[in-house]
Amino acid sequence: MTPFERRTRRAQSRLDAAGADALALSPGRDCYYLSGVEAEQSDRLQLLVVPAEGDPTFVVPTLEADAVRTATWVEDVRTWNDDEGPWPTLESLLEELSPSRLLLADRMWTRFSLALREHLPDPDASVGLASEVLGPMRRLKDDAELETLRAAADVADAAMRDVRALGTDAVGTTEADLAAYVEERLAAHGGSGVAFETIVGAGANGADPHHASGDREIRPGDPVVLDFGTRVDAYPSDQTRTVVFDGDPPGAFRRVHEVVRKAQERAVAAVEPGVRTGAVDRAARSVIEDAGYGERFVHRTGHGVGLDVHEEPNVVAGGETELAPGMVFSVEPGVYLPDRFGVRIEDVVVVTEDGAERLNRTDRGWRL
Repeated sequence: MTPFERRTRRAQSRLDAAGADALALSPGRDCYYLSGVEAEQSDRLQLLVVPAEGDPTFVVPTLEADAVRTATWVEDVRTWNDDEGPWPTLESLLEELSPSRLLLADRMWTRFSLALREHLPDPDASVGLASEVLGPMRRLKDDAELETLRAAADVADAAMRDVRALGTDAVGTTEADLAAYVEERLAAHGGSGVAFETIVGAGANGADPHHASGDREIRPGDPVVLDFGTRVDAYPSDQTRTVVFDGDPPGAFRRVHEVVRKAQERAVAAVEPGVRTGAVDRAARSVIEDAGYGERFVHRTGHGVGLDVHEEPNVVAGGETELAPGMVFSVEPGVYLPDRFGVRIEDVVVVTEDGAERLNRTDRGWRL
Protein backbone atom coordinates (compact mmCIF):
# COMPACT_ATOMS: atom_id res chain seq x y z
CA MET A 1 0.00 0.00 0.00
CA THR A 2 1.44 3.37 -1.01
CA PRO A 3 1.56 6.29 1.46
CA PHE A 4 -1.18 7.93 -0.63
CA GLU A 5 -3.50 4.94 -0.30
CA ARG A 6 -2.80 4.66 3.44
CA ARG A 7 -3.79 8.29 3.89
CA THR A 8 -6.94 7.77 1.84
CA ARG A 9 -8.02 4.82 3.97
CA ARG A 10 -7.40 6.85 7.13
CA ALA A 11 -9.45 9.71 5.69
CA GLN A 12 -12.31 7.33 4.93
CA SER A 13 -12.31 6.10 8.51
CA ARG A 14 -12.68 9.71 9.69
CA LEU A 15 -15.57 10.63 7.41
CA ASP A 16 -18.23 9.02 9.61
CA ALA A 17 -17.02 10.93 12.66
CA ALA A 18 -17.38 14.13 10.62
CA GLY A 19 -20.94 13.21 9.70
CA ALA A 20 -20.04 13.08 6.01
CA ASP A 21 -20.39 10.52 3.24
CA ALA A 22 -17.66 11.55 0.84
CA LEU A 23 -14.87 13.97 -0.08
CA ALA A 24 -14.76 15.81 -3.42
CA LEU A 25 -11.30 17.21 -4.06
CA SER A 26 -10.29 19.47 -6.94
CA PRO A 27 -6.60 19.58 -7.97
CA GLY A 28 -4.46 20.96 -5.20
CA ARG A 29 -2.55 19.94 -2.09
CA ASP A 30 -5.36 17.88 -0.55
CA CYS A 31 -5.85 15.96 -3.78
CA TYR A 32 -2.11 15.28 -4.02
CA TYR A 33 -2.03 14.21 -0.36
CA LEU A 34 -4.43 11.34 -1.08
CA SER A 35 -3.73 10.50 -4.70
CA GLY A 36 -0.20 11.54 -5.68
CA VAL A 37 -1.55 13.58 -8.60
CA GLU A 38 0.01 17.03 -8.94
CA ALA A 39 -2.18 19.34 -11.00
CA GLU A 40 -3.73 22.79 -10.98
CA GLN A 41 -7.38 23.73 -11.27
CA SER A 42 -8.48 24.82 -14.73
CA ASP A 43 -11.70 25.49 -16.60
CA ARG A 44 -11.98 21.73 -17.16
CA LEU A 45 -13.36 20.09 -14.02
CA GLN A 46 -11.22 17.40 -12.42
CA LEU A 47 -12.27 15.74 -9.16
CA LEU A 48 -11.12 13.03 -6.81
CA VAL A 49 -14.19 11.63 -5.06
CA VAL A 50 -13.51 9.59 -1.92
CA PRO A 51 -16.51 7.79 -0.37
CA ALA A 52 -16.64 6.71 3.25
CA GLU A 53 -16.56 3.10 2.05
CA GLY A 54 -15.16 1.53 -1.08
CA ASP A 55 -12.61 2.81 -3.57
CA PRO A 56 -12.11 6.41 -4.68
CA THR A 57 -12.82 7.64 -8.19
CA PHE A 58 -11.23 10.28 -10.40
CA VAL A 59 -13.44 12.20 -12.81
CA VAL A 60 -11.16 13.83 -15.38
CA PRO A 61 -11.17 15.30 -18.91
CA THR A 62 -10.26 12.67 -21.49
CA LEU A 63 -7.11 14.54 -22.51
CA GLU A 64 -5.77 14.32 -18.93
CA ALA A 65 -6.73 10.72 -18.21
CA ASP A 66 -3.43 9.06 -19.17
CA ALA A 67 -1.38 11.43 -17.01
CA VAL A 68 -3.67 10.86 -14.04
CA ARG A 69 -3.61 7.07 -14.40
CA THR A 70 0.19 7.14 -14.52
CA ALA A 71 0.50 9.29 -11.40
CA THR A 72 -1.98 7.67 -9.04
CA TRP A 73 -2.81 4.42 -7.27
CA VAL A 74 -6.53 5.11 -7.86
CA GLU A 75 -7.80 2.59 -10.41
CA ASP A 76 -11.25 4.02 -11.16
CA VAL A 77 -10.63 6.92 -13.55
CA ARG A 78 -13.76 8.08 -15.38
CA THR A 79 -13.47 10.47 -18.29
CA TRP A 80 -15.58 13.12 -19.95
CA ASN A 81 -15.36 14.84 -23.33
CA ASP A 82 -15.54 18.53 -24.11
CA ASP A 83 -18.66 18.13 -26.23
CA GLU A 84 -20.81 16.78 -23.38
CA GLY A 85 -19.04 18.26 -20.35
CA PRO A 86 -18.35 16.63 -16.97
CA TRP A 87 -21.84 16.56 -15.48
CA PRO A 88 -23.27 13.39 -17.01
CA THR A 89 -20.25 11.43 -15.75
CA LEU A 90 -20.30 13.12 -12.37
CA GLU A 91 -24.06 12.83 -11.92
CA SER A 92 -23.81 9.09 -12.47
CA LEU A 93 -21.16 8.83 -9.74
CA LEU A 94 -23.13 11.01 -7.34
CA GLU A 95 -26.22 8.87 -7.91
CA GLU A 96 -24.17 5.81 -6.92
CA LEU A 97 -22.99 7.47 -3.72
CA SER A 98 -26.09 9.54 -2.94
CA PRO A 99 -24.31 11.60 -0.28
CA SER A 100 -26.31 13.44 2.34
CA ARG A 101 -23.22 15.49 3.27
CA LEU A 102 -20.31 16.11 0.94
CA LEU A 103 -17.00 17.70 2.00
CA LEU A 104 -15.41 19.89 -0.68
CA ALA A 105 -11.79 20.94 -1.11
CA ASP A 106 -11.31 24.19 0.81
CA ARG A 107 -9.81 25.92 -2.21
CA MET A 108 -12.15 24.59 -4.88
CA TRP A 109 -13.20 27.29 -7.32
CA THR A 110 -16.58 28.75 -6.41
CA ARG A 111 -18.04 27.98 -9.86
CA PHE A 112 -17.37 24.27 -9.32
CA SER A 113 -18.52 24.14 -5.70
CA LEU A 114 -21.83 25.81 -6.61
CA ALA A 115 -22.33 23.50 -9.57
CA LEU A 116 -21.63 20.44 -7.43
CA ARG A 117 -24.28 21.50 -4.95
CA GLU A 118 -26.79 21.85 -7.76
CA HIS A 119 -26.04 18.33 -9.03
CA LEU A 120 -26.34 16.49 -5.72
CA PRO A 121 -29.15 13.93 -6.08
CA ASP A 122 -30.53 14.65 -2.61
CA PRO A 123 -31.96 18.20 -2.58
CA ASP A 124 -31.53 18.31 1.20
CA ALA A 125 -27.88 17.29 1.08
CA SER A 126 -25.37 19.66 2.65
CA VAL A 127 -21.72 20.47 1.99
CA GLY A 128 -18.79 21.23 4.23
CA LEU A 129 -15.02 21.65 4.03
CA ALA A 130 -12.58 18.80 3.47
CA SER A 131 -10.31 20.29 6.14
CA GLU A 132 -12.72 18.89 8.73
CA VAL A 133 -11.22 15.50 7.92
CA LEU A 134 -7.89 16.28 6.27
CA GLY A 135 -6.76 19.17 8.47
CA PRO A 136 -6.00 17.06 11.57
CA MET A 137 -4.38 14.41 9.38
CA ARG A 138 -2.10 16.83 7.55
CA ARG A 139 -0.88 18.34 10.81
CA LEU A 140 0.78 15.02 11.70
CA LYS A 141 3.38 14.08 9.11
CA ASP A 142 3.96 10.41 8.33
CA ASP A 143 7.42 8.89 7.85
CA ALA A 144 7.39 9.45 4.08
CA GLU A 145 6.57 13.14 4.53
CA LEU A 146 9.23 13.63 7.20
CA GLU A 147 11.87 12.02 5.01
CA THR A 148 11.01 14.38 2.17
CA LEU A 149 10.91 17.45 4.40
CA ARG A 150 14.37 16.56 5.71
CA ALA A 151 15.63 16.27 2.13
CA ALA A 152 14.17 19.69 1.25
CA ALA A 153 15.80 21.23 4.34
CA ASP A 154 19.15 19.70 3.38
CA VAL A 155 18.93 21.41 -0.01
CA ALA A 156 18.27 24.78 1.66
CA ASP A 157 21.16 24.20 4.06
CA ALA A 158 23.52 23.43 1.19
CA ALA A 159 22.45 26.59 -0.65
CA MET A 160 22.97 28.68 2.51
CA ARG A 161 26.48 27.33 2.90
CA ASP A 162 27.18 28.42 -0.67
CA VAL A 163 25.83 31.89 0.11
CA ARG A 164 28.07 32.24 3.16
CA ALA A 165 31.05 31.10 1.08
CA LEU A 166 30.59 34.14 -1.18
CA GLY A 167 32.04 36.32 1.57
CA THR A 168 33.04 39.75 0.37
CA ASP A 169 32.20 38.79 -3.22
CA ALA A 170 28.54 39.42 -2.34
CA VAL A 171 29.26 43.12 -1.74
CA GLY A 172 28.30 45.17 -4.78
CA THR A 173 25.74 42.67 -6.04
CA THR A 174 22.06 43.56 -5.93
CA GLU A 175 19.43 41.86 -3.83
CA ALA A 176 17.94 40.44 -7.03
CA ASP A 177 21.34 39.11 -8.13
CA LEU A 178 21.82 37.36 -4.80
CA ALA A 179 18.28 35.96 -4.91
CA ALA A 180 19.01 34.54 -8.37
CA TYR A 181 22.22 32.98 -7.05
CA VAL A 182 20.31 31.38 -4.17
CA GLU A 183 17.79 29.91 -6.60
CA GLU A 184 20.54 28.59 -8.86
CA ARG A 185 22.21 26.88 -5.88
CA LEU A 186 18.90 25.38 -4.72
CA ALA A 187 18.49 23.80 -8.14
CA ALA A 188 22.12 22.65 -8.21
CA HIS A 189 21.59 20.77 -4.94
CA GLY A 190 18.48 18.98 -6.17
CA GLY A 191 15.64 21.35 -5.39
CA SER A 192 12.67 21.89 -7.67
CA GLY A 193 11.95 25.58 -8.14
CA VAL A 194 11.27 27.83 -5.17
CA ALA A 195 8.75 27.22 -2.41
CA PHE A 196 7.99 30.96 -2.29
CA GLU A 197 9.50 34.16 -3.63
CA THR A 198 13.08 34.39 -2.39
CA ILE A 199 13.61 37.26 0.06
CA VAL A 200 16.90 39.14 0.14
CA GLY A 201 16.59 42.30 2.22
CA ALA A 202 19.74 44.41 2.58
CA GLY A 203 20.16 47.18 5.12
CA ALA A 204 16.91 49.03 5.78
CA ASN A 205 15.05 46.72 3.41
CA GLY A 206 15.52 43.93 5.93
CA ALA A 207 13.07 45.75 8.21
CA ASP A 208 10.28 44.69 5.83
CA PRO A 209 9.52 41.05 6.73
CA HIS A 210 8.21 40.29 3.22
CA HIS A 211 10.52 42.52 1.21
CA ALA A 212 10.64 41.84 -2.54
CA SER A 213 14.28 41.52 -3.64
CA GLY A 214 15.16 44.53 -5.74
CA ASP A 215 18.01 46.49 -7.27
CA ARG A 216 19.56 47.80 -4.05
CA GLU A 217 23.24 46.92 -3.89
CA ILE A 218 24.67 45.13 -0.87
CA ARG A 219 27.15 47.40 0.90
CA PRO A 220 29.82 46.82 3.53
CA GLY A 221 28.20 46.67 6.95
CA ASP A 222 24.73 45.80 5.62
CA PRO A 223 22.77 43.24 7.60
CA VAL A 224 21.18 41.04 4.92
CA VAL A 225 18.07 38.96 5.64
CA LEU A 226 17.87 35.85 3.44
CA ASP A 227 14.62 33.82 3.51
CA PHE A 228 14.23 31.06 0.94
CA GLY A 229 13.19 27.50 0.23
CA THR A 230 12.68 24.95 -2.49
CA ARG A 231 10.65 21.78 -3.00
CA VAL A 232 11.61 18.14 -3.06
CA ASP A 233 8.86 15.77 -4.21
CA ALA A 234 6.23 18.48 -3.58
CA TYR A 235 7.38 19.26 -0.02
CA PRO A 236 9.04 22.61 0.81
CA SER A 237 11.90 23.94 2.85
CA ASP A 238 11.89 27.32 4.59
CA GLN A 239 14.97 28.87 6.20
CA THR A 240 16.02 32.39 7.21
CA ARG A 241 19.44 33.70 8.18
CA THR A 242 20.68 37.24 8.71
CA VAL A 243 24.34 37.84 7.83
CA VAL A 244 26.85 40.63 7.19
CA PHE A 245 29.11 39.93 4.21
CA ASP A 246 31.76 42.55 4.95
CA GLY A 247 32.51 45.50 7.20
CA ASP A 248 31.04 46.53 10.54
CA PRO A 249 27.26 46.37 11.03
CA PRO A 250 25.25 49.19 12.68
CA GLY A 251 25.90 49.62 16.38
CA ALA A 252 22.67 48.07 17.64
CA PHE A 253 22.79 45.14 15.24
CA ARG A 254 24.99 42.85 17.33
CA ARG A 255 22.66 43.13 20.31
CA VAL A 256 19.48 42.69 18.26
CA HIS A 257 20.87 39.64 16.49
CA GLU A 258 21.81 38.04 19.79
CA VAL A 259 18.33 38.76 21.18
CA VAL A 260 16.68 37.10 18.17
CA ARG A 261 19.08 34.16 18.29
CA LYS A 262 18.33 33.65 21.98
CA ALA A 263 14.57 33.99 21.37
CA GLN A 264 14.70 31.31 18.71
CA GLU A 265 16.75 29.03 20.93
CA ARG A 266 14.25 29.42 23.79
CA ALA A 267 11.31 28.70 21.51
CA VAL A 268 12.85 25.54 20.07
CA ALA A 269 13.72 24.38 23.59
CA ALA A 270 10.05 24.83 24.57
CA VAL A 271 8.83 22.41 21.90
CA GLU A 272 7.66 19.03 23.17
CA PRO A 273 4.49 16.94 23.08
CA GLY A 274 1.64 18.39 25.12
CA VAL A 275 2.91 21.99 24.98
CA ARG A 276 0.52 24.46 23.37
CA THR A 277 1.59 26.56 20.41
CA GLY A 278 0.96 29.72 22.44
CA ALA A 279 3.61 28.65 24.94
CA VAL A 280 6.20 28.30 22.16
CA ASP A 281 5.30 31.77 20.91
CA ARG A 282 5.58 33.13 24.46
CA ALA A 283 9.03 31.59 24.91
CA ALA A 284 10.33 33.58 21.94
CA ARG A 285 8.30 36.73 22.48
CA SER A 286 9.24 37.14 26.15
CA VAL A 287 12.95 37.26 25.30
CA ILE A 288 12.35 40.00 22.72
CA GLU A 289 10.00 41.94 25.00
CA ASP A 290 12.46 41.79 27.90
CA ALA A 291 15.10 43.27 25.61
CA GLY A 292 12.80 46.19 24.80
CA TYR A 293 11.94 45.22 21.22
CA GLY A 294 8.50 43.71 21.74
CA GLU A 295 6.73 46.19 19.47
CA ARG A 296 9.17 45.40 16.68
CA PHE A 297 8.33 41.67 16.65
CA VAL A 298 5.38 42.08 14.32
CA HIS A 299 4.40 38.53 13.30
CA ARG A 300 3.72 35.09 14.74
CA THR A 301 6.63 32.95 15.86
CA GLY A 302 5.93 30.26 13.29
CA HIS A 303 3.63 28.42 10.93
CA GLY A 304 3.06 24.81 9.99
CA VAL A 305 5.06 23.49 7.05
CA GLY A 306 3.88 20.62 4.86
CA LEU A 307 2.55 20.43 1.34
CA ASP A 308 1.71 24.11 1.85
CA VAL A 309 4.51 26.37 3.06
CA HIS A 310 1.98 27.98 5.42
CA GLU A 311 -0.47 25.59 7.04
CA GLU A 312 -1.57 24.44 10.48
CA PRO A 313 -0.46 24.61 13.21
CA ASN A 314 0.21 28.32 13.65
CA VAL A 315 2.63 29.20 16.44
CA VAL A 316 0.89 32.37 17.54
CA ALA A 317 0.22 34.28 20.75
CA GLY A 318 -2.54 32.52 22.65
CA GLY A 319 -2.45 29.49 20.33
CA GLU A 320 -4.32 26.52 21.82
CA THR A 321 -3.09 23.72 19.53
CA GLU A 322 -1.45 21.00 21.59
CA LEU A 323 1.80 19.79 20.06
CA ALA A 324 2.12 16.11 19.12
CA PRO A 325 4.89 14.03 17.56
CA GLY A 326 4.97 14.48 13.80
CA MET A 327 3.89 18.11 13.75
CA VAL A 328 6.20 20.29 11.65
CA PHE A 329 6.44 24.08 11.84
CA SER A 330 8.83 27.00 11.55
CA VAL A 331 10.34 28.88 14.47
CA GLU A 332 11.21 32.36 13.17
CA PRO A 333 11.26 35.25 15.61
CA GLY A 334 12.36 38.59 14.23
CA VAL A 335 13.01 42.21 15.15
CA TYR A 336 12.48 44.94 12.55
CA LEU A 337 13.74 48.47 13.04
CA PRO A 338 12.28 50.77 10.34
CA ASP A 339 14.81 52.66 8.21
CA ARG A 340 17.66 50.75 9.89
CA PHE A 341 17.70 46.94 9.54
CA GLY A 342 15.90 43.72 10.38
CA VAL A 343 16.93 40.41 11.91
CA ARG A 344 15.13 37.09 11.49
CA ILE A 345 16.36 33.56 12.19
CA GLU A 346 14.22 30.64 11.06
CA ASP A 347 14.43 26.87 11.24
CA VAL A 348 11.81 24.24 10.54
CA VAL A 349 11.36 21.79 13.43
CA VAL A 350 9.63 18.46 13.93
CA VAL A 351 7.97 17.58 17.23
CA THR A 352 9.50 14.33 18.48
CA GLU A 353 8.52 12.04 21.35
CA ASP A 354 10.57 14.10 23.80
CA GLY A 355 11.31 17.46 22.20
CA ALA A 356 12.16 18.90 18.80
CA GLU A 357 14.33 18.00 15.83
CA ARG A 358 15.70 20.92 13.84
CA LEU A 359 15.61 20.24 10.12
CA ASN A 360 17.96 23.17 9.40
CA ARG A 361 21.48 22.95 10.74
CA THR A 362 23.48 25.79 9.17
CA ASP A 363 25.28 28.43 11.20
CA ARG A 364 22.82 30.90 12.74
CA GLY A 365 25.46 33.55 13.44
CA TRP A 366 25.79 36.75 11.44
CA ARG A 367 29.57 36.59 10.94
CA LEU A 368 30.95 34.74 7.95
